[in-house]
Amino acid sequence: MLAFCGVKIIRMNAPTHPAVRWHPANKLGRDFVVGDLHGCVDALRYLLTEIGFDGARDRLFSVGDLIDRGTDSLAAINLIDKPWFFPVLGNHEDALIAVASGRMRRQAWYSIGGAWAETLADDQLSELAARLSVLPLVRIVGDGAERFNVLHGEFFGSDADLEVAEFPGEIRNTLLWGRGLALGSADPSRQAGLSLTYCGHTPTRNVRTIGSQVYIDTGAFSSDGRLTIVEPGSDRRWSVKERWAASEGARELALP
Repeated sequence: MLAFCGVKIIRMNAPTHPAVRWHPANKLGRDFVVGDLHGCVDALRYLLTEIGFDGARDRLFSVGDLIDRGTDSLAAINLIDKPWFFPVLGNHEDALIAVASGRMRRQAWYSIGGAWAETLADDQLSELAARLSVLPLVRIVGDGAERFNVLHGEFFGSDADLEVAEFPGEIRNTLLWGRGLALGSADPSRQAGLSLTYCGHTPTRNVRTIGSQVYIDTGAFSSDGRLTIVEPGSDRRWSVKERWAASEGARELALP
């Protein structure tokens, strides 16, 4: 197993790229979770500098939706090669993969933010899909009272249910597209026994906790939205508008 940032897979029947990945608690540095990036890498550069992120010791987990709508989806995809970056699959990555495999029309994807890829040839899109298809649906970090989960949409059940790591179509769809909790149409009591779970997908003006889930997508791609990073298990959070970060020279800031 790798050091603090290693992945511990404990399911004997897990596929090569499992739906759930386990990470030991970070004993050397700090952990953070970032909301839906949507290509807003300038905002990410700014926030990582602001929090003093140390790529050798700290880890950044992502609730998915790295791509679409924002200014630099390709740079956001390249983040998955960083040893300190741990994203889950979002519905926008899933859409790209579906287009590359012929299960979704390009125009349907363009209508939800994928128009940045209009000039990409099919083989280029397939290469991106291959890189994104290894992302898990869920990341579980630590154990006991300090444990937290990371996923994109929502999940109903306990930690034990989540750890089964086998999600039939309907549950997989909920993990990627679910908004019942955020819209008030689902019962939070269905999450009994679920550790604090960080998610995105549904933009909110401020970080919001509903049931066991903490919604941290604050609309980074929109003119009045912000990218938000939170420190799990605390009330510490940092936000910045992409346009403001760019005006402050964030593009010149080096990523760890």
